Amino acid sequence: MATLLVRDITAMATMDDELGDVFDAEILVTDGWITSVARSGLHQGQVDQMVSLRDHVVLPGLVNTHHHLYQTLTRAVPAAQDVPLFGWLSALYPIWARLDSESVRLATQLGLVELALSGCTTAFDHQYIFPNGSSIDDQIEAAAPVGIRFHASRGSMSLGESQGGLPPDSVVESESAILEDSQRAVERYHDPEPGSMLQIALAPCSPFSVSGELMRESASLARSLGVRLHTHLAETADEEQYCKERFGARPIAYAGQQGWLGPDVWFAHGVHVSPEEVSAMAETGTGVSHCPTSNMRLASGIAPVQAYLDSGVPVGLGVDGSASNDSSHMLAEVRQAFLVNRLASSPELDNGPMMPVRQAIRMATVGGAAVLGRNDIGRLAPGMAADFFAISLDDPAFAGSLHDPIAAAVLCAPQRVDFSWVHGRAVVVDGRVVGVDVERLVADHNAAAKALLLG
Repeated sequence: MATLLVRDITAMATMDDELGDVFDAEILVTDGWITSVARSGLHQGQVDQMVSLRDHVVLPGLVNTHHHLYQTLTRAVPAAQDVPLFGWLSALYPIWARLDSESVRLATQLGLVELALSGCTTAFDHQYIFPNGSSIDDQIEAAAPVGIRFHASRGSMSLGESQGGLPPDSVVESESAILEDSQRAVERYHDPEPGSMLQIALAPCSPFSVSGELMRESASLARSLGVRLHTHLAETADEEQYCKERFGARPIAYAGQQGWLGPDVWFAHGVHVSPEEVSAMAETGTGVSHCPTSNMRLASGIAPVQAYLDSGVPVGLGVDGSASNDSSHMLAEVRQAFLVNRLASSPELDNGPMMPVRQAIRMATVGGAAVLGRNDIGRLAPGMAADFFAISLDDPAFAGSLHDPIAAAVLCAPQRVDFSWVHGRAVVVDGRVVGVDVERLVADHNAAAKALLLG
């Protein structure tokens, strides 16, 4: 048995209802699983490794429930800076059509490194475009050295412009090829066991880029293979209008008609939904990934997060694509979710309570785990996977905030993490990702981004 004792933790948010916040704390880990959370100094036995985190705040590993890692190559593209979603997509699709296996690998690894440095220990990625021979295999190969849990999607687009869809024909695939490769990816890679480091979801891109038949076939295939379903939905007013005109139904109703409501489904965004649609999601256990920065960046609107939470809809957080954020910083996303909820719940509007800081953290941990269908991550308690990160409180950004270090991790300027563990294995040590040559990766990634934009 391999044992790790992390002790002298100044402040720790466990996100466990019984344990709550613990001060001067320690965590004992055995073979990747938490065996004890207690006051520091209680464990007196021998351990293989001991780390002191005096003057650090510790949080459970953050769970990113929606991302597009390939988009790290197209951040801050001038033509896509000042347009809403459909114009943004139109500007970027021709660039993304030049992706290949190497650029997908570089983008995946770079994005996961950035996530790891922001406290993320589990990341779901929604890649729905696989041009020029690139594949989900490229992503999985690139993700492994980073060391965080990876939920990859076999995403898809099948409706090009000539068939009434938004993407150019050059980046869509036949539906038979999509379904065949989806089954291959799940059978080859998906690990459903507790502590899994790699899982696969099926994820058609959106109602305006795939057919209803592919939505239904994907749902049937996913359920036969025991994996989850994900898609963009109700992100913009344009999408709502598109669905009404093309399908005669609002996005949530259309999804339900295709078999896309249930506890194995989660949507990205869910901004433009009615109270009745929130109730339908709650009744079916359908989850949502709230992406506040992207929603602001593309002027999509503010999701009704408080209504989701009050109704029992599973809610996680997502950084969304790095071309619509334009970062991959999960702790920053927690802060944005907290702030935008405060804006939406302004006392002057008399429309609900303001979100507490710890509720924002809960969405990124317990909430994210629920959205991804996992009960082994998201909390720091005995029997849970040992996924957690630490930030030094000696940083000038935290000066004057030590009366509540846990809240300070969100309220103060988001920082890079100093230490991170995933299943008890060190991923970040002294602010550096240990499994990747980051300097070389950044240089190679920048070169690939330049080549991609130049064509």
